[in-house]
Amino acid sequence: MKLHTTALAALAVCFLPHALAAQRGVIAQPTAAQIPQLCDKSIAQARQRVAKLKALPLQSVNVKTVLHAWNVLDMGLQDIGGPIGLLSETSPDPEVRKAAEACDLLLSALPNEYLQSEALFQRVKALRTTDPIDTMARQSILDDFEERGVSLPAAKRERAKAIFERLDKLSQDFSRNVRDVTTKLAFSEAALQGVLPGVLSNRARDGEGNFVFGLDYPEYEAIMGNVQVESTRKAYWSAFQSRGGQPNLTLLDEAVKLRLELAQLMGDASYADWTIKRKMAGSAAAVTRFLDEVHGKVEALERRELAELRAEKVAFTADKDASLKRWDVLFYQQRLKKQRYSVDQNAVRIQFPTDPTIDWMMKVTSTLYGVQFKPNKDLPVWQSDVRGYDVFDSASGKYLSSFYLDLFPRDGKYKHAAAFPVRGVSLAGGRTPVSVLVTNFSRDGFDQNELETLFHEFGHIMHGVLSRTRYVLNAGTGVKRDFVEAPSQMYEEWSRRPESLALFSQVCPTCKPIDVTLIERMNASRAFGKGIQYGRQRLYAAWDMALHTSMVVDPMQTWIALEGKTPLGYEAGTLVPAAFGHVMGGYQAGYYGYMWSEVVALDMRSAYGSNVMDTQVGARYRKLILERGGERAPSELVEAFLQRKPSPDAFFREITGH
Repeated sequence: MKLHTTALAALAVCFLPHALAAQRGVIAQPTAAQIPQLCDKSIAQARQRVAKLKALPLQSVNVKTVLHAWNVLDMGLQDIGGPIGLLSETSPDPEVRKAAEACDLLLSALPNEYLQSEALFQRVKALRTTDPIDTMARQSILDDFEERGVSLPAAKRERAKAIFERLDKLSQDFSRNVRDVTTKLAFSEAALQGVLPGVLSNRARDGEGNFVFGLDYPEYEAIMGNVQVESTRKAYWSAFQSRGGQPNLTLLDEAVKLRLELAQLMGDASYADWTIKRKMAGSAAAVTRFLDEVHGKVEALERRELAELRAEKVAFTADKDASLKRWDVLFYQQRLKKQRYSVDQNAVRIQFPTDPTIDWMMKVTSTLYGVQFKPNKDLPVWQSDVRGYDVFDSASGKYLSSFYLDLFPRDGKYKHAAAFPVRGVSLAGGRTPVSVLVTNFSRDGFDQNELETLFHEFGHIMHGVLSRTRYVLNAGTGVKRDFVEAPSQMYEEWSRRPESLALFSQVCPTCKPIDVTLIERMNASRAFGKGIQYGRQRLYAAWDMALHTSMVVDPMQTWIALEGKTPLGYEAGTLVPAAFGHVMGGYQAGYYGYMWSEVVALDMRSAYGSNVMDTQVGARYRKLILERGGERAPSELVEAFLQRKPSPDAFFREITGH
């Protein structure tokens, strides 16, 4: 569950038919041959705008000549960068993905160029503001200048620029190696004992009649949660945990070294020190204290849960000496939940069929926030499964934004779940937002985890498309990275509450009625596995922080050492870091943010009390959190919504159950 933040649709729609180009919500889809020309033209236009700003007489500096001009620059780059970033990860055409990647690198390099301009920096610095939104925007731009090294001596500034550009390339290569993985595994029907029959129907077979599986998430869930044959689970798990392979370990190793060099160029001891001081946490030391506190809360619980899973394995295998392995965890967790709580994830899929569930989620969201979602089949899509929607304010009928759903796996597509903020809002620029939800769900309905993920990612989408910020740099998810997950994490609760589930029959009266006892059992089953879940999250965050200290470390060896200290230890030969895209794509020295923002998320959720469908609270949340984006500091937004100081109590109750 990741927010995809490819930086940087008016210029881009020049390749579309005229009638379509004028349509709101359109995402440009140039061909591979058209992308280089579009890219060059956009970069040239951006450079012209930068040159004009640099030449601005200091006595002419004001909000309009600087902030509004900067907004135009940002919008122009996003007009091309947003669609290009999306197509590089989702286009079915490998040539389009290749051309988009090349353009994406050029676009990423451009801010490295102009954010090191002393003349440009002086124009922004000379600006005086009285309006708090303008003040926040000015400070955000100044922070970007400092982050790119504008104050460094010329030689160090040039080296920083080279490092930024190399890191962009490493991130792109890393993502491609995971996205384009072609590994296939073949298993006999006997080796797949326990898998649902529907998983095998119409599945490709190899020359010997074995069933062929790739490494997409629906296939992972089908095997790891259901197959009774341990050797099958082990083989599949081992392949899945080695995606990206040695090439990605090499890329990650270089990235970690470059980040340390960059931080030290900037005058900080470590990359964590350099980057976290601009986030909510404020310092690497604060993050370390937080992770230690989480560890103290979950360690005993994790060990207790794993002991229960081992006992289940002993009972299932009739082997009193059986040891629990990592490829066993999901399988025995599913079995135990089915026994204790009568929760069968396959029954959950039947309860939540794909299309009605999406309609229900939209009904819940539109009711809560006072908006309407209308399918728009005229919006051009990049693949036939993709669906486009327009968003309208219910009270005024005014068009607000558009979004797309790209829900199912395919070759060459981004492998995880992410929200792509393709176009940010700007009231000053008369600009409406567009976001895209990219996932890899099963077509056969949602299990409990997928249902939660659906609501999580749609929370990101709402943060983008309901935003009403003055400047695009503050739009929607343009907030501090350790806050950005909070609105989406909070929204997971709406996937399981009786108040929201009561609306299901309104969108699908012919569907199987919601089984209230099943929902109760699902919610009860969530309590089991919290120690395992948060223990793993803490491990990921601790490893991420360990990569970004004042010393050069080997990422893989650091992972082996840290995972080796966990109850299940490290499994030799697996390469988890090789597919851990977060540390290459925006969450480096920031993965802790998932738990940090969950503290905020669960606290905000408490404002709804016992009724998550309280539309008055929903309206206040829309106005104070979703619409404001990054126009105010996250702590100020949260305090205004809660009408009190934030508290971590709800988060630790979620972990421990008390």
